[in-house]
Amino acid sequence: MSSAISARTGRLPEPASDVVVGVDPRRPSVPALFWAADEAARRGVRIRLVAAVQGGPHLMGDDLPGHSARRARAASALANAEDFVRELHPDLSPATELIEGPPVTVLRERAADAALLVLGARRPHRPADALTEGSVVPSLAAHADCPAVVVRAPEHTQVHPRTVAVAADDTPEGRAAVAFGAREAQLRRARLRAVRVLPPSASARGDDGAARRLLRECERTWTQRHPGLDIVAEVLNGRPVERLVLVSQSALALLVGRPTDVPGNADRIDPVIHGLLRHAECPVITVPTPVRTDRPPAEPAPGLLSPS
Repeated sequence: MSSAISARTGRLPEPASDVVVGVDPRRPSVPALFWAADEAARRGVRIRLVAAVQGGPHLMGDDLPGHSARRARAASALANAEDFVRELHPDLSPATELIEGPPVTVLRERAADAALLVLGARRPHRPADALTEGSVVPSLAAHADCPAVVVRAPEHTQVHPRTVAVAADDTPEGRAAVAFGAREAQLRRARLRAVRVLPPSASARGDDGAARRLLRECERTWTQRHPGLDIVAEVLNGRPVERLVLVSQSALALLVGRPTDVPGNADRIDPVIHGLLRHAECPVITVPTPVRTDRPPAEPAPGLLSPS
């Protein structure tokens, strides 16, 4: 069981196991279902398909036909998603839930006791189309209580060596992302690529060399902590979003840490996460701090330089 204490309840969470998938009744994401089904099969856990429908029992008059149509569409989307998962992995037994309420609220509640929350996102054709899923995707990616996976682009399975990439730094968020990334890499028998992005000005200040030395120390520590896992660590110079998007072009997934919610930041979305949700070329996994897994989180790694 994770030793993390829930910021909402102050209690130790129950063991997390389910992979929860948010199913959009209007246009279910096949790539997200594909990713989630494979992940549940790798972990040997249940997959839970959840669709939310706005409205409720207090609707009256002209609202009722529209609400009934939305429920019917959501039920059909869930049935199709269940059939798709069973066809991909006959050994999985998907659970389905059709719930009344705002999608962000419903899915965040379901994510509170999940191992992963998986969301689909369409690639925008115009800038105005970006993240038009009613802010559901960015909100949950930034604030869900479990790691959230946004699948806009598929994994790069044909690139060798197979690689899970993670944004690493000396914050609790960065350390949590590395710990979770190590497990994901082990599940996939892939290499873990830990990347620290520094601004170009870091070289002039002498921070570049210090960051590389500290990163090499971390690489040795991570290798000792995860024997048998191929781990490479590197420092890159440039803008974080631009450099991480390039990294994503050859990765199975890209992980980035985020802080556990505290009062006052409910509407805040980290600009790096926001940029990666729009532009990354592989699934993006945002990892809360402290991370929830079905085993204790890894001990903190020795320090990297904090973000400039």
